[in-house]
Amino acid sequence: MRRPPTLATAAPPLRSIFRTTLRLRRHQSSSSRPDRDPSPSTNATGAARSESIPVPNTVSPLPLWQRLGPLTAVATAYARAQKRRPWGTQFASALVIYGLADVSAQSIGSDDDLDPKRTARSLVIGGIAAIPSYLWFIWLSNHFNYSSHLLSLATKISVSQFLFAPVFNTYFFGAQAALAGCSPAAVVDRIVQTVPTSVVNSCQFWPLVTAFTFTFIPMEYRSVFSGVIAIGWQTYLALLNRRAERRADSIQDAVEP
Repeated sequence: MRRPPTLATAAPPLRSIFRTTLRLRRHQSSSSRPDRDPSPSTNATGAARSESIPVPNTVSPLPLWQRLGPLTAVATAYARAQKRRPWGTQFASALVIYGLADVSAQSIGSDDDLDPKRTARSLVIGGIAAIPSYLWFIWLSNHFNYSSHLLSLATKISVSQFLFAPVFNTYFFGAQAALAGCSPAAVVDRIVQTVPTSVVNSCQFWPLVTAFTFTFIPMEYRSVFSGVIAIGWQTYLALLNRRAERRADSIQDAVEP
């Protein structure tokens, strides 16, 4: 005879049905509620706050040489010409630089009329030196580029002062004397009288210019920047050469009866 089920034996099925019913109700209640935004961008009343995402200013200001109005336009045109015809641009620039420097040197401290022969000699000397000087500048820009910027600058300045300055100044003063019709001995004397002084004085001027050029001036504007600075330097060289000419003339006048 089979015994009827008691409460103890009937409890497990009822308990499981009760648990299943609770799970279904919890699931329906959780699915019917809207999702809440757990982000901290909601205020105490639950209303979402509209906050803008801060974005840093990614547009850097223009460099100084690009904010000079007409000068910037001239520099930009020069840079374009430099890219299209580098040698022709350098040759024309050298003629302008040496011509202005000679006229300036003749005008400083003198009431005499301008000597066109002196200006023509300066133009010839500048035209001959234009391309070699440009190639030297490009070579110096592409070499001695170390990981340390200070080491690169120090090396470039040292090479320029101990190699380029003596060679160029010897060429400049020697060519000035030779084109003026001086004898070989007079050419050598002109070089001896002027090159050491010019090299020493260049050490006080060009290292700062070179450091500034290779640090702050972009590659396409370095030649025009150096050209503008070179007008002042060539004026000094022309003055130094003029003093040497006057010294040689006074010695010659004293020797001649």
